[in-house]
Amino acid sequence: MKPNGMRRLRQARRRGRPRSEAKRRMILRAARALFLRDGYARCSMNVIATAAAVSKTTLYSHFEDKEDLFRTIVEESASEVTARLIELIRDRFSEMDDPALQLADFGRAWVAANKQFPEHQALLASIVAEGRRLPSIVEAWWDFGPDHVHRELAFQLRRLADRGLLAIDDADEAATHFSALVTDVVSRRSLFGAVALPEAETDALVESGVRAFLRIYGRRPGAEA
Repeated sequence: MKPNGMRRLRQARRRGRPRSEAKRRMILRAARALFLRDGYARCSMNVIATAAAVSKTTLYSHFEDKEDLFRTIVEESASEVTARLIELIRDRFSEMDDPALQLADFGRAWVAANKQFPEHQALLASIVAEGRRLPSIVEAWWDFGPDHVHRELAFQLRRLADRGLLAIDDADEAATHFSALVTDVVSRRSLFGAVALPEAETDALVESGVRAFLRIYGRRPGAEA
């Protein structure tokens, strides 16, 4: 089932149940802290209810089960990070007129923005660990996070190509390559933020990735704009 369909189903199941938004936020805060500390597998709904100072009845009136609760936390966290990254992409690309120089600055800014959300990076580790067993969590993360960022990046790269600043036939593929070469490599090297990389190493990874990207998509000397 698609993520939107899953959300509608969960909403329909809860319809008519009296709920307190304040208690819902308490549950989410407590569960997020426990998932970050202990991981998904080691947390139980009993422990979460105790930490949130609510009854199990109240807990289940808000969330169908532990997977539903974790999914909600992932959706909210991914949405927060996505909003920041899309703002960054639009801001940097609106002023970009020399990709050979400015894409490296953008890549460093993207990596720095990710570092502003260490808890989300820690959640990613849990998503990776549980992804095979809980594919709906991976779908939720992608739907609320990377998919939006990817589409915005592809749109902005297409605009640069339309201005003659890059040689791109498939903007979707180019966005995939940029992420893989410039930001994903930093995430993998740092184990999703668990290991602090020296700034010089981060810069070197970003700059190397941008050089590789430009070897594929940079304008060739003498090419028509």
